[in-house]
This record gives sequence, structure tokens and C-alpha cells, in this order.
Amino acid sequence: MTKLTLGSHPYLLGFEQLERLLERSAKSGNEGYPPFNIEQTSPNSYRITLAVAGFSEEDLSITVEDRQLVIRGRQADGNAERVFLHRGIAARQFQRSFVLADGVEVGEAIMENGLLHVDLRRIEPEPVVQQVRITKG
Repeated sequence: MTKLTLGSHPYLLGFEQLERLLERSAKSGNEGYPPFNIEQTSPNSYRITLAVAGFSEEDLSITVEDRQLVIRGRQADGNAERVFLHRGIAARQFQRSFVLADGVEVGEAIMENGLLHVDLRRIEPEPVVQQVRITKG
């Protein structure tokens, strides 16, 4: 018995890229830092919120790479002379990736009270009906 995958199912044509995206997102690390929320702000918009306390806007970068939203954080060690008796505030670098569907665009990013908000919107394509002519062979 052959195992059917998403890309090889006979009624799903052209979905090989979706299967690759699912595999890529499954392979990305499931570490819990920084914590984040994803909320739907309207039927066609979303907001990703990351808790990035201690990071400034200059410490963060947001890019879209191959339909993948990548948020990176790296804090510069500003004062190497400081001696910590206890260091409980995370100051490590991170990378969070989110796979974006076709038609989802990244809007603005807002830093507010240690939270980074990234707004996304889904552009709804106009429905297209195409008539295909049948010719004699």
C-alpha cells in the first residue's frame, strides 16, 4: 500500500510547494523564546506579537524570505565591564520564522512596551472563471 502525501494526492494538483512549506515549518526549532501571540484582528488581517523586553528597535530585524516572515533579535553587549550577581533577564539572540500563505503581506511593525507587533493582511484575489475551448483533434 502506497502512502499518499499532500503533493501526490491525485485531486490536489500543484500543491507540492505547500508540502515543502509544511516540512520546513516542522523542521524549524520549536524553542519557546521569545514567547509570542498570533491574533486575528479582522477577517483578512492578523497580528503577531512577540515579547522582546530588553531589545531596542535597532536590535531587531524583520525580513520576508521566500514566503517566510523571519524576525531576528540580537542584543549588543554594550558594557562588558558590568558584573552581574544574578542574570535572569534573557539577553540572547533569537530567530522566529512564520510561513506566509500566498496573498499574505506584511504591513507595519510597532514596538510598544517591550512587545513587537507585526501586522499582516491577506489580499483576497478576485475570483476568475475561465472558459476552456474544446477543439477537434
